[in-house]
Amino acid sequence: MTKKIAAKRRISRRYGVDLWGRGDLAVRNYPPGQHGPRGKGKQSDYGKQLTAKQMFKFYYNLSEKGLRRAYAEAIRARGDSSENLVGLLERRLSAVIFRSGFAPSIFSACQLVSHKHIKVNGQTVNVGSYLVKAGDVVEVREKSRQIVLIQESAQKSQAPDYLEVNPGALSVKFVRVPKLSDIPYAAQMEPHLVVEFYSR
Repeated sequence: MTKKIAAKRRISRRYGVDLWGRGDLAVRNYPPGQHGPRGKGKQSDYGKQLTAKQMFKFYYNLSEKGLRRAYAEAIRARGDSSENLVGLLERRLSAVIFRSGFAPSIFSACQLVSHKHIKVNGQTVNVGSYLVKAGDVVEVREKSRQIVLIQESAQKSQAPDYLEVNPGALSVKFVRVPKLSDIPYAAQMEPHLVVEFYSR
């Protein structure tokens, strides 16, 4: 087991949820560390908010600065700030690649983008935080379409309905900004607690 896989398992165990739907709690479903088997005491409101924030940060492979920036943009926009937050996070190019099924995880999606395998509206983009807009077409570069990881992932694709995927062309159209109920999270995510955490 590689260090990265072990780290992801520890994160899932720390929060007691299978964060990425990888079956990480199948073997040991208690927190890591010497006190793990005893379980955790009752969480304070601050603890719940912190946990929700950390789960979003790890799930989308974000830095603290990146998540805080998304929060600042979410509260500036009209409407429900928590819905705005998840909409912004799902608009990130790395998230679109992951949801479309062209990568098996958000981490490999970030790597595909940074290695210039992805185009948006015909232009190569290598920034995972690039925000896709409704109507944008994201595709795998022609020279990169034979990459085994992409081919295998695309065959298992089950994209949500806010994306129109063309598996043959390895392209996806971003139809609309999703709401929380549209997003196929493996674990229960609570964006309203993230908003509460940063608005303290």
